[in-house]
Amino acid sequence: MVGIVLLAGVVVAVSGGSSDDPRTPPAILGLPPPFLGTAVLGDGELAAAVDAYGDIVDLRDGPVGAGLVDNPAERQAAGTVPSETGIVPRISIDGGPWLPLWRADRVRQRYLPGTNVLRTTARFGDAAVTIEDAVRGRVLTRIVAVRGPAPRVRTSIGFEAGLGERLACRRRRLPSRLALSCWPIEALRSAPIPGSQNAQLPPSTSRPATTVAAGGREDRRWLKRARPLGDGAPAWARKMYERSLLVLRALTDRRTGAVAAGLRDGWAYVWPRDAAAVSLALAAAGYRDEARKVAAFLSRLDLNAGARFDASGAAIEGREAQGDAWGWTAAAAGAAGLPPPAGRPDWHSLADYQEKSPGDYLGNALASTPRSAPESAATIQRLFGDRGVLAREALPEATSASSQAGDSASEPDPATESDSDVDSTAAWAVRPFTQPSLFAAARRSLRQLIGSRGGRFGIVPSEDWPDEDPWTAPTAWTAWAFAALSRRSSPAARDVSAGSHAPNDRRAALELLADLRRAATAAGMLPERVDAHTGVPRSTTPLAWSHAFAVLALLELWPPNE
Repeated sequence: MVGIVLLAGVVVAVSGGSSDDPRTPPAILGLPPPFLGTAVLGDGELAAAVDAYGDIVDLRDGPVGAGLVDNPAERQAAGTVPSETGIVPRISIDGGPWLPLWRADRVRQRYLPGTNVLRTTARFGDAAVTIEDAVRGRVLTRIVAVRGPAPRVRTSIGFEAGLGERLACRRRRLPSRLALSCWPIEALRSAPIPGSQNAQLPPSTSRPATTVAAGGREDRRWLKRARPLGDGAPAWARKMYERSLLVLRALTDRRTGAVAAGLRDGWAYVWPRDAAAVSLALAAAGYRDEARKVAAFLSRLDLNAGARFDASGAAIEGREAQGDAWGWTAAAAGAAGLPPPAGRPDWHSLADYQEKSPGDYLGNALASTPRSAPESAATIQRLFGDRGVLAREALPEATSASSQAGDSASEPDPATESDSDVDSTAAWAVRPFTQPSLFAAARRSLRQLIGSRGGRFGIVPSEDWPDEDPWTAPTAWTAWAFAALSRRSSPAARDVSAGSHAPNDRRAALELLADLRRAATAAGMLPERVDAHTGVPRSTTPLAWSHAFAVLALLELWPPNE
């Protein structure tokens, strides 16, 4: 007979950089390393990230709030995350050593349908460990069950003292199961919390299973408010649509409208472009109030102060303002029925979405150019469109001439034209910064970029990223552009007609969405980027930006019946 004991530890990793640093435990074949989040929990208040092995590896009081688990991104990248970081379940069989789930024979992770309730199952020979995780309001609830051939299953949960000043936890023993409830210490000082779905803290009368079930019901009620995809949408599209919306629910603070780009150290901030795309997706899906709250938060930011912002709206040091912020914020405001932000920062000589050196970039130009100006598309085409495609960067000489002479500047000398590689932001000329006279150039650019991709998991941001990992956000926004092109022709571009291009454009959109499906985790999460050969997540998972564009592409392909 096999006796089984389960342990969950909670500790805080500390920073360091010496040769004595711990090593991140090895991954199970085909899965990402431990302590890289692969799923999120939350309903817009407390937010948690769970890795592929059921460890709580990030926990925040609000998606953009302060971290309650210390799991630095630098340690993740360096492979020096201590093996006790976060809330780590462990199992002991027949009095043997404590084994975390990354030592299991296999692990499987899924969400309960239509919810942000996550189920992680691991097999250790004949023994199985199942963890159900849910966040409701500002309370994290975890229920752990162990099944095996032993006549009696003994279980226990223990804690280290590392989170004592930030997180309070309560352990409960249930028949054949253990339950854990955790909440921020700060919540105890303000309970009951106005507007919280779980106002009584600490939970005294509600049973853990009841709390998890109630959280699932609230997720489903929220999801029912969405505009459904139109007739003909296949099951996989509906599943991707619903899961993407639930990701946006978890990463959007419902009190303030602050949107976390991802639930990970360094990513849990508000980037205007990421949050604006979320606002566009929520508005298109029928969540007008939520979209308006996100857009209102963005409208209060000082977009010249930096590239990313905290929950209060203060800029975070370390990254300068980027040239597309105003345009994305204005797009979100328009979709939400709000006035555009004040001012219009000059996009010239600023960094773009790739966050490299300052320059004059296509994406920034598209986001910052008013569609009402008839000469704007010609200027963009002249600066960024040599070879008949839309490249990433304009040469300083050409840009300087344009800046001095205005949009009426004469054609630059071909010898000084940009030879920059094709950029996926050519898609932005189609959606959301629609420039119909650039549709033909955008189509050529995107088809060239798609044709050069070497894998099955999507495209790279631009052609100057050869042999790099594919990124899901450019893959998704390119799918959105092709979906839009398939429904609309450009009267200004005479070589474009819906009859000749629409089928191929729709096929391209569907192929890119198929790439996204292959890049997604088993639980349906879209990583920022994945390994080009295996599809295993290599960065923040999920990424709000990617899921927002997936929602927009799906709605474009299968418009709701109205």
